[in-house]
This record gives sequence, C-alpha cells and structure tokens, in this order.
Amino acid sequence: MGHLDVKQLKSPKDKALYIHHLVKDLEVLDMMLKKGIIEEGPIRIGAEQEFCLVTKDYFPNNNSIEVLDEIGDEHFTTEIGKYNLEINSNPLKLEGDCFSQLHNRLKELLEKAVEGAKKKNSKIILTGILPTLRLKHISKKYMTDKPRYHILNEALKDSRRENFNIHIKGIDELNLRHNCVMLEACNTSFQTHLQISPTEFVDKYNWAQAIAGPVLASCTNSPLLFGRELWAETRIALFTQSIDTRANSFIHHEKQSRVSFGEDWERGSVTDIFRDHISRFRSLLTSDEHDDSFEVYKNGEIPKLRALQLHNGTVYKWNRVCYGVGGGKPHLRIECRYIPSGPTLTDEIANMMFWVGLIKGQPEHFKSVHNRMDFRDVKNNFFKAARNGMESQFKWNGKQVPARTLILEELLPISRAGLTESGINKTDIDKYLSIIRDRVNSNNGSEWMIKNFRNLQKTKTNFEALQILTAFMYKHQFKDETVDKWGIFNPDDNLKIDVSRIVKHNMNTKTLMVDQNDSLELVSNIMRWKKIHHMPVINKKKELTGLLSWTDLIKLGNKSLHLRVKDIMTRNLITISQEAHLEDAKNLMKTHDINCLPVVRKKELLGILTSSDF
Repeated sequence: MGHLDVKQLKSPKDKALYIHHLVKDLEVLDMMLKKGIIEEGPIRIGAEQEFCLVTKDYFPNNNSIEVLDEIGDEHFTTEIGKYNLEINSNPLKLEGDCFSQLHNRLKELLEKAVEGAKKKNSKIILTGILPTLRLKHISKKYMTDKPRYHILNEALKDSRRENFNIHIKGIDELNLRHNCVMLEACNTSFQTHLQISPTEFVDKYNWAQAIAGPVLASCTNSPLLFGRELWAETRIALFTQSIDTRANSFIHHEKQSRVSFGEDWERGSVTDIFRDHISRFRSLLTSDEHDDSFEVYKNGEIPKLRALQLHNGTVYKWNRVCYGVGGGKPHLRIECRYIPSGPTLTDEIANMMFWVGLIKGQPEHFKSVHNRMDFRDVKNNFFKAARNGMESQFKWNGKQVPARTLILEELLPISRAGLTESGINKTDIDKYLSIIRDRVNSNNGSEWMIKNFRNLQKTKTNFEALQILTAFMYKHQFKDETVDKWGIFNPDDNLKIDVSRIVKHNMNTKTLMVDQNDSLELVSNIMRWKKIHHMPVINKKKELTGLLSWTDLIKLGNKSLHLRVKDIMTRNLITISQEAHLEDAKNLMKTHDINCLPVVRKKELLGILTSSDF
C-alpha cells in the first residue's frame, strides 16, 4: 500500500472494478502456481527496520518528512506517525555471512538516519514502544501528512462507525476511547521476511505459527505504554485494538480482527489463504494503478497482482503471506511481524537469525504440524508470550514446558541445524544464537526495562523515569553489548539529558480526590489518616470544582463537621498546565502565596504540584 496512490473504496462502480481485479489476481496466482512459475530458489531474506524520532530530551518529534528529505535515500520511507520512519533492506541470498552483511548494511543506513536526524535537531531510538509517548502524541496532529494515511484512517473509521476502544490489563491497566487510527503509530517493529518455496509454503507457514510463541517470548521489548506496565509485548494487544474495524456489537458474531494470529491451521494452497482473507475482510481501499493481471500474464510478463497486494496490505496477520516480484521473477515469502524493534541492532539480527533457522530447520517429526499440535494451544502460546514473555509456560507437543527449557533444549538446536543446512557461516551462527541463549539466561528487553523502571521510580517521578530509561536506550543501542548484558543502571551515569523541566516532571499523579458532596467529617479523617494536606474536589462529571486544604479545616476549628466538602472548600483556584515550565509554577505559587497547584487539562484534574514536590 505504501507505494500506491490509494483512495477509499466507496462507490459501487469502484467496488465492482476492484473486486474484478482482485478475483483475476487470484486466478492468475493459481495459474502461476500450477505452471511452476513461482520461484523455488535461491532463498532470500529481508527486513524492515522501523524506528522512532525524538527530540533532544527524548520525547517524540514530529518531523519525519524533514528528516526523510535530509537523509535522501530510497531505502527509507514514512510511517503513519510523524515520529516514525522505516528502512526497507535489499534482499540477500540465504547463504554464508548474509546475516552479518544485513547487520552491516542496516548499521550504515541507521548511521545515515542518525546524521539526517541530527541536522534536524532529532535523535533516533530503536524500541518496540517509545517509553516517553504521551496521549497527545496519538492525535491526528501527529499523523504523517500523506493522503494514504488519512484515507486509511477514514476507511477504518467508516467501517467501524464508532471510536476505537483500547483496554489492556497487565500489572497496570489502560482503558481509553480514541477517535482515530493513530494508536497504530505507537508500535515499532523489526519485520523479518523469508522466501519460501511454493511447494512447501503452507506447511512452513503452519510451522511458523507453531514457533511464534516461544520466539516472541525470547525477544519481548514493549512492556510500557503511557507510563503503565502492561504486557511483556504490549504491541500485540495495542496493534490488534488500534485498527479493529469491528464495532462492539459485532465482536460476538465471531468476526476476526484485521490484526490476528488466525483461527485455524492453513490448508490447501497459498491462494486458499488469500481467498480466506478476502472472504473475511472487506476491501477498504482501491487505486488507479491496477493492471489486468490476466492480460499481463498472457503476454508472457510477470504480473504484480496489485489489487491482491493492496488488500493484503490491510490484513495484518502476525505471520503474513506475501507475494512479490524481484529480478523479474515472482516469489512467495512469510513476513514475521511480531518481532519488536530494538533494543539494539545486534539483538534484532539475532532474533531474525533464530526465527529463520527455526523455519529452515523444521524437524521431520514436525512436518504436517497441524496433525501433531492443536491450533488453539499454539495460539494460546502466542498470547501467553505476549503477556508474560519468558515467564510463560507453553503447551508444546502435548506437554507443558517452561519457555526457557523449550528454547534452550529444543528450539536453539533446531535453529542451529537449519542455519547450518542453509550454508550459513558457523562464526555468524555462534555469534547470534549465543545472544539468544544468553538473553534467555539473563534478561530480554522487556525484563530489563521493567527492572530499571521500578528502580528509577524509587527516586524519580514516573515521567522522569521514562525519560531517563529512553536516554539509556539511546546511548547503548549501537554499542556491542546486547540487552542480556544490561543491568540495573545508575540514572546519574552521564546520560546527558538536555531537560527543560516542566510541571509534568514533578507533579504527583497518584492523587486522592473527593466529591464536593462528600461528608466533611469523612474527608477530614481521610486527610488525617493519609497525612494529606491538600485534597482536590470534583463533581459528578469528574471536573475539578475546588480544593480542600488542612488550613481550611484549621480555620473551621471546633465547628460542626456535619457539613459537605463544598461548604468550605476553596473555589477560585489557581491552576496550571502540565506542559508549563516548572519555574513558572514556582513563581505562580510564590506570587499567590499558595502551597498547592492543581494541574488541569480543560477542567480535568491530571495531578497536583505542591511545595514539597520541588
């Protein structure tokens, strides 16, 4: 979709024409499969590297187009968010030192990105979900100014006919409604491509599904979103819900989400997989660039199957089937979409090699895996891994096996055998698979992030902790040490955060609030029990209406407490925005001789700032 000028599919005429092209593409794909035209070899690999753009103080920056222009390299392209870019690597033959070659090539391209970003006062971060993302960064204001993203947004909204509902429950809980598709921009991945022979495609695809849970467990790197601890790989839940076209009333009708793991093993041919997607998911977009694939094929040329590729680009399976044309020859590949970006480039290449080796090393006893394992167990394994990472227990080949045991004792040897059989250099195999082994024995990205986030919270506010965490990741993402070697770090260890402190850095967000009609006796006791000097007061609409202070209670003296909070609360409040500079807050408190500033957005209370918070 990214390379097409698309438009929303609305009129009956456009729909009829698009469906005509789509059906023709399926027929031609079937013909090419039967004639043996789809390329059997050589097998190639490829990757898509997504990354975040941040400001000098590690918050999302909204200048991707400017940075892209500065880089000036066709390998780079935009993403839906103004704070994201993507690198598309050239395919490489699966042989020799191809993984080292890919590593070096991506490193060169990322260095270009670093230089281009630096000229635009930005930095780049490799991470599954940027820790410093805030709710304001998912507004349409941060959507990339290219028509295809806005068209996709409108198409998804029209299909859904209501706001997007996000509910993710982990250690903390996130529950919000959002009016656009920009939550997708929070997700940053390292998408891995492996070409597969058409004669074994469906069996390999099913095997890719079977190994997805343990592979994901080894590389989770996205435990935090908007300052909340959620899943080990929160991207899985967030991406699923962020572009879900199903209205709530239809979810119980067993329609699949456009982002899904699937509902059953695949059977038949590759074309049957595409047919299933077209049957389940209505087309959202069209283009004026569609060819008559049958005519192209009849003339002895290789059709691009543009209509099919456009539809496939709006069905986001975690293991996605892809058709492509390279060097004048058509091929099929599996795109692994669940591996997150970061925390280092070396970690990413290790993840890719582990996955490719597993696909190529599929043991004989796991051929026709659909006859050996229950799909629901495999699907459950995937979501266990997304929630719990390396703490998962997997149902594998009829037994419950801890993630660590399965990876170390069974899957790493399978991957090594597959890579060896594919002719990959032993030096590369030893280097990258040892990273997976060491990570499984120490910590992966999400485990490291949670340990350090909790440690930082002992002395820092959440907001500041997230910023420091991101600064450390930035400093170490291109060094030789992979995440398994990262430990608990000292926040004062020369992280060079160029911080202009704002109210959000210091404000207290874990604030008790009372209703204006609450009993004054109750509230006065709560303040005494909790040693609280200032209590924000809200109404039934959850709007801030006043502030009750210990001073107000002292002034009340021995008068009856059979009053309501609103009878004595301070109503004319001095408030401040969370974006205001901290010095301005200090000056405001000094000018008005007050010790507490409610922090508000419109009439909503976000937190409070007191003299002790300085």
